[in-house]
Amino acid sequence: MMRLSWTQPEDLVPHALVAAELDGRDAAAIRERWLDAGGAAEAAVSGATPEPAPERLRSLARELLAELDRLPDPAGLAADEPEDADGILASAAPPEPPGSYSADRVLGAWLGRASGCLLGKPVEKIPLDGIRAIARATGNWPLGSYFTEVGLDPRIAARHPWNRRSRPNSLAENIDGMPEDDDLNFPLIALALLERVGRGFTTDDVAQSWLDDLPGGRVFTAERIAYRNLLDGYEPEAAGRVRNPFRDWIGAQIRADVYGWASPGDPVAAARMAWTDARLSHGRNGVYGAMFVAAAGTAAVAGAPIETVLDTGLAVVPERSRYAAAVRRGAEIGRGGLADEAAIDALHAEYGHLHWVHVLNNAALLAFALVRGDGDFERTITLAVSGGWDTDSVGATAGALAGAVTGAKGLPSKWIDPLDDRLASSVPGFAGARFSELARRTVEVSR
Repeated sequence: MMRLSWTQPEDLVPHALVAAELDGRDAAAIRERWLDAGGAAEAAVSGATPEPAPERLRSLARELLAELDRLPDPAGLAADEPEDADGILASAAPPEPPGSYSADRVLGAWLGRASGCLLGKPVEKIPLDGIRAIARATGNWPLGSYFTEVGLDPRIAARHPWNRRSRPNSLAENIDGMPEDDDLNFPLIALALLERVGRGFTTDDVAQSWLDDLPGGRVFTAERIAYRNLLDGYEPEAAGRVRNPFRDWIGAQIRADVYGWASPGDPVAAARMAWTDARLSHGRNGVYGAMFVAAAGTAAVAGAPIETVLDTGLAVVPERSRYAAAVRRGAEIGRGGLADEAAIDALHAEYGHLHWVHVLNNAALLAFALVRGDGDFERTITLAVSGGWDTDSVGATAGALAGAVTGAKGLPSKWIDPLDDRLASSVPGFAGARFSELARRTVEVSR
């Protein structure tokens, strides 16, 4: 039996109830109706329960998802967390970039994104204690190399199994170039979009790119919901708003790097492109994550110090938003005196109530790793992945920013050589792509 994740109505309702409550929307009556009907109180962490619900419960789930969409936002939410680009960017005042944009920094961003992603791939979905147990058991703690199962205690392996898709191609003993991952597929889509349409692309153009170049099985959470809604006839501007409890999750944040790499010195322009892309599937904090990463990337490829990179990202995010607060908190813990493990434990104590794919906990971890890594590539990506949650995505974004600041020539060979300057992808036109060629094309688009 196929149980497609992130789409079953009965599995979406618990996530939607949590999303409503996090926004401060009153969903108590809807929760009571759901539980009284026999609906699950807790969401399936992996996106789908093993068995389908009875048809009466599935029908009720569809009805309640529509009701949750209609719940009014609390007073003040729109003011603190606007959704229109002009409202978000009304007070944007990013710092001046240093102006040392180079092809080497762009290549460093591509390679850094791949390396950080690859480090996090095999432990994606594994809880924090499992990541630590695996690394300690294999003599790799604190993290200092790609994960391995050589020497791994079978009892630990059984308790904390590797990500099944990544085990064959993402452990130190079997890495052969960069394997396919959505954290790399989406930057490829963005690059192709800029080459084909240019900087004036629309959300319709993004939607068409997905339908043309991404199979439905290659997208997840909010992207899968938006994809489904596009196929159901919803216009791109509405596709992310219908029965979508994942609008504040991390998906849009992994799609936006290229807009920054192609916009050196212009974080507001990069953020606007990220907004145009992100709104297809996300809202509020999910969109802010994309805008933050795009703007931060403009500073990173210009060689700005990490604190300036963070300030540039924060400059395009609403100051009173939950996203800005998470970044500031992660940075604060990064600058504090707690040892690494204790600092990560503190992040989990504050943000551990959120799903591992939510944007806020992962944004706090990203900021922590960037600040504490302070431009040291290895320290940055290992801290990012050591922190758990969405390990490949946070590792990828941290690696992209630290890799750009460092530049390709300064990246440690033990992290970069296994990539072999090549990338596997099912995105048309990019199978076996070379990172060096992707960097060249990105620089060309920037002109």
